[in-house]
Amino acid sequence: MVNILAVTNQKGGVGKTTTSINFAASLTETGRRVLLIDLDAQGNATMGSGINKAEVIKTGYDLLLGHAGIRDVIVYAPEAGYDLLPANSDLTAAEVELMGRDNRERRLRSALAYVQQDYDVIIIDCPPSLSMLTINALAAAHGVFIPIQCEYYALEGLSALLETIEQVRVAVNTELEIEGLLRTMYDARNNLSNDVSAQLQQHFGDKVYRTIIPRNVRLAEAPSHGLPVLHYDRSSRGAAAYLALAGEYVRRHTPPETVQEMAVDDTPAEQPVPHHPTM
Repeated sequence: MVNILAVTNQKGGVGKTTTSINFAASLTETGRRVLLIDLDAQGNATMGSGINKAEVIKTGYDLLLGHAGIRDVIVYAPEAGYDLLPANSDLTAAEVELMGRDNRERRLRSALAYVQQDYDVIIIDCPPSLSMLTINALAAAHGVFIPIQCEYYALEGLSALLETIEQVRVAVNTELEIEGLLRTMYDARNNLSNDVSAQLQQHFGDKVYRTIIPRNVRLAEAPSHGLPVLHYDRSSRGAAAYLALAGEYVRRHTPPETVQEMAVDDTPAEQPVPHHPTM
């Protein structure tokens, strides 16, 4: 059964798109069939997957406004290894045009019903704001995956996001749950990072993924090459962390009796290795 995950945080700059791309690529490495949906008008997940957003013929705009079917919009991203529903600046217009349409909050959910049997995991990269596009993602998702940077203001933003998720769950999607929180851009040398990380674990327990994504130059460089970090520099700390994240996710969603049969390495990055900014 497919699991649909909305990767979202109303605070920008927390590694949301980086996580969407690299989580998708790493899950593909485990043999999962993955669809990445770019719902951000900036189209960064599209470009980071090796697809030129200026050259795509159809995008999420065409899907949400009913101008094209979902199978006509999805493309294969060969450099990344997964299917992609691309985005570009056209999505900005979708925000306005959807306001006058029927069933506007559930457009994406209705479309995914036609292809969800083709995938094991569908990942939705949401815009960094509470918009009609984000509502569509939350209405379609089974779980919310929250990248969070371990800094003071991140906790303030998290409270607002949790309120939004609860409102959507009550009004639009009763199946919606928090899949997990992912600590990103982590610097173990920073006392504040360690303090915030401890607070997250105290308040959210097992919802906090054990894997930690470190600050890593290769992670920052990979999008400019149109590649997930796994295919840009497999030996980097960033690639190792996202592979560990995929392994941890797979084990969380695997029945206990079959865990021993799996060959996925989910060694967590709970204790980040020493800081090497060039790796």
